[in-house]
Amino acid sequence: MISNLLNFFSDNKNNSDKKEATKNINNNLKNNMQKEEKNVLTLLEATSDDVNLVGGKNASLGEMITELTPKGINVPGGFAVTSAGYWRYIEENGFKEELEKIFDELNPDDIKSIQKTGKKGRKLVMNGEFPEGLKNDILKAYRDMCEKYDSDAVDVAVRSSAVCEDAPDASFAGQFETFLNVSGEEKLLQMIKDCFASAFNDRVISYREEKDVAHLEFAVSVGVQKMVRSDKASSGIMFTLDTETGFDNVVLINSIWGLGEMIVQGGITPDEFYVFKPSIDKEGKNPIIRKDLGRKTKKYEYGKDGGIVERKVAEDAQLEFSLNDDEIQTLAKWATQIEDHYGRPQDLEWAKDGETGGLFIVQSRPETVHAPDEKSTYKEYHIETGADPLVTGIAVGNKIGQGTVRVIKDVKNIDQFEKGDVLVTEMTDPDWVSVMRDASAIVTDEGGKTAHASIVGRELGVPTIVGSENATKELKTGQEVTVDCTQGSTGRVYEGILDYEVEEHDLGQIPDLNTKVLMNIGTPETAFKHSFLPSDGVGLARMEFILAEHVKVHPLALYNFEDIEDKELKEKIAEITVEHEDKKEHFIKELAEGVAQIAAAFYPKPVLVRLSDFKSNEYRNLVGGELYESKESNPMIGFRGASRYTDKDFRPAFELECEAMRRVREVFGLDNVNLMVPFCRRPEEGDGVLEIMADYGLTRDKLQIYVMAEIPSNVILTDDFAQRFDGFSIGSNDLTQLTLGVDRDNAKLKDLFNENDKAVRKTIEKFLWKAHECDKPVGICGEAPATTEGFVEFLVGCGIDTISVNPEAIIKTYEEIAKHEN
Repeated sequence: MISNLLNFFSDNKNNSDKKEATKNINNNLKNNMQKEEKNVLTLLEATSDDVNLVGGKNASLGEMITELTPKGINVPGGFAVTSAGYWRYIEENGFKEELEKIFDELNPDDIKSIQKTGKKGRKLVMNGEFPEGLKNDILKAYRDMCEKYDSDAVDVAVRSSAVCEDAPDASFAGQFETFLNVSGEEKLLQMIKDCFASAFNDRVISYREEKDVAHLEFAVSVGVQKMVRSDKASSGIMFTLDTETGFDNVVLINSIWGLGEMIVQGGITPDEFYVFKPSIDKEGKNPIIRKDLGRKTKKYEYGKDGGIVERKVAEDAQLEFSLNDDEIQTLAKWATQIEDHYGRPQDLEWAKDGETGGLFIVQSRPETVHAPDEKSTYKEYHIETGADPLVTGIAVGNKIGQGTVRVIKDVKNIDQFEKGDVLVTEMTDPDWVSVMRDASAIVTDEGGKTAHASIVGRELGVPTIVGSENATKELKTGQEVTVDCTQGSTGRVYEGILDYEVEEHDLGQIPDLNTKVLMNIGTPETAFKHSFLPSDGVGLARMEFILAEHVKVHPLALYNFEDIEDKELKEKIAEITVEHEDKKEHFIKELAEGVAQIAAAFYPKPVLVRLSDFKSNEYRNLVGGELYESKESNPMIGFRGASRYTDKDFRPAFELECEAMRRVREVFGLDNVNLMVPFCRRPEEGDGVLEIMADYGLTRDKLQIYVMAEIPSNVILTDDFAQRFDGFSIGSNDLTQLTLGVDRDNAKLKDLFNENDKAVRKTIEKFLWKAHECDKPVGICGEAPATTEGFVEFLVGCGIDTISVNPEAIIKTYEEIAKHEN
């Protein structure tokens, strides 16, 4: 304040202005000094400047109530017991010297010492009495709340809000006690005392040591907030970025039935939604680019005598999303507004009131893992194994951990844990933190991306797998394992200590090029991570992985589901597609969401999506595929690509594909998606494909449509194909195969398959010249630039427009092109 006054005097010469400024600043100083002496502040009085008084949680609530409720964001009201009130409790009970003695004996490296210290500290605080002034202030604030909500004993949530809590480099998330459905004055005072005592929880002591926070200079504020009746509806957590990669163009929402405590504990797998930020405010767009149904088998509800109780979720409700699309979009919009207000990514809790239907933000704090990361470097992990994993689950933290398994099902037995072990348990809560920080990896049966194990594992940098369902049964204490969380959203536990390499790239050293470098992407789950690599977009987004891993069922089996006579097959398809009565929607949704995740990752850079290029043997491997696919002796040159799309029997499946692509562009708003037709043998075939696409609004006046150049006929008839398409992408594998007449899958002919062969080079050179003469751009998306020596030099010499390679070859390709362009 004084510095502001001095600055004002130096900038202004008007004496009356100076007097007014002095008066205002003195009043502010007086108000602040008065506020700092108060035992209780209403949340309306608290602001983000009051972190030292009410902690990060309560300060954020007060800030939102004041600044954001006028914008339509609902935040429940309440009050906060201040840090001044906490210190009065400690000092007037004479606890300070005793606490100093207790902590003088602490050995932070000894779990038993931490437990002993915590037990003594909590017992001391719990035996204290409220100073009369503090007690009266708390009860007055509670009675005011009762009057406001027209209740004799209003139901409230009582949460600690530590002064250091939710700092940018230390979240203290979940470390302290929270009590839900508290009502009545006596119960309220007891819960506030419990929150004070939680400053000496074992996990808090351990975490303060981890973050180098002084134990006895650490105050606790307590927030008392009106409960939202989410026990009759739903609740959850959301982040304004992707929690695993830090990709910040999405809002991630997790949702469950009932009170939100269940999601933090990790007892179930929540529904998960990704919302694409740039489409949130676009009229007529639905920005929800991914919806995954969770495993919501249980929930927390109000207990009859206060507190909460666990209940089973009805089977039909387990198969329903716990939020509708309008509610998802509302929450995502609020999240972005709160992020904009604070100027940094946020970690939020929300709740839906089952009595009123209203949505509420009940907490917002800084996201503490990715926010400080400037992404100046990029790490790649390379692990080679053909072994099947022992256990799989949801991957958290892009790292690999190795060590000896230690299965511990009860937190009472954590003293069995040894530093460097792989911790395996059913689920964690804050009591596990003291050993989690020393684990080489963590694997749990239950939980999702926002469960306690995920949050702490992510913050501590410990590779973590949650939601495995069976880790405590499949893994045995003493077993050596490798825990891999680097290959997308699925984490894998392998037998033994496997070799792996870590490659780190300096993203500040990427050269500017004339030739554009694009990326090949097949798995949506890796797209957010790979978006941090340098590239000019995506030159090949493959559908095949999405069809195999997400759709899983042959499209015609979905289209003709009601007519399938095989009862066992029909039950299997019904199980896979349980979300949808109309089985065609399963195909459209899964394909659209998979492509959308790739497109969102690189937005607004162009993303070229190749329409499905499964061969008959690959389609046959999908569930129900044997009903629709014959066995071909050479599927590589059989019923594939454009010939499928125009076939009268397969056309309904291709139309589902077109509808999915329409949804990506027109519904999700991802207009950076362009399309590519594979294996188009004749120009007339291309005409037929374009006609079908036009029925779904996929026309060249709205987007670019490319054709693969992978058949000699594409080279011979370049002029004819150029009239129909906006550009070409060379598929060097197939073009080499068909130019040399070599089956690329035949091991005996492997020495004849050579993309550097003179005939192949001549073919590509001729094609590039003809396509450029037609004023059409040409790229290449085959393996040759990354795997064939001298091929990049050849392509640059021919004037190729774009080179698209797999993510692991991106940096090398930039370097190669730069060398030859220079």
